[in-house]
Amino acid sequence: MNKTNHVQIHDMLAEDKEAVRQLLIDSYRQYERDYQDPNVWFDYLADITASVDNPNVDRILVAKSGQDILGTLQLFESSEKAYGRPELNIFSPIVRLLAVHPKARGRGIAQKLLKESIRYAQSKGAVHLYLHSSDKMQKAIQLYEWLRFKRDQSKDFQNHDILVKCYRFDMKKEVPVCGAI
Repeated sequence: MNKTNHVQIHDMLAEDKEAVRQLLIDSYRQYERDYQDPNVWFDYLADITASVDNPNVDRILVAKSGQDILGTLQLFESSEKAYGRPELNIFSPIVRLLAVHPKARGRGIAQKLLKESIRYAQSKGAVHLYLHSSDKMQKAIQLYEWLRFKRDQSKDFQNHDILVKCYRFDMKKEVPVCGAI
């Protein structure tokens, strides 16, 4: 893993696809032990693995340092496209599957990916940017809150035995974090 701090964020290229798929697996594997039902974990892992081929994704961002892919996330245009859940009535960009390679954590990669997502949502004229998480992902939730994402319980949903919690960034109300967005 390249240790330089020069990280570029851009759209996933075709030649990045398999590396992004492996990064997602490597990143999310840490949650396997948190699943009570192994079948639910295997279904989730299959969804993660297939996600880079999802025709509903609007953009897949990657964070690169040299040739190393350090992180990724996916952007969707609605809750129907992101989750197959039109009843959530989200018609603003949604971040899914934010992942940073375990060896690249603590270097601000997730923050850079999320800030680019905010810029992208702003460029589309969106009023909000959404993402969903669960209590398993406490470090990620701390980052979301630090970036001024707010809980939006009206957009929560249940997935098996997991409460999937919604976080919303309000474009018009929020001042950019540290002037960097």
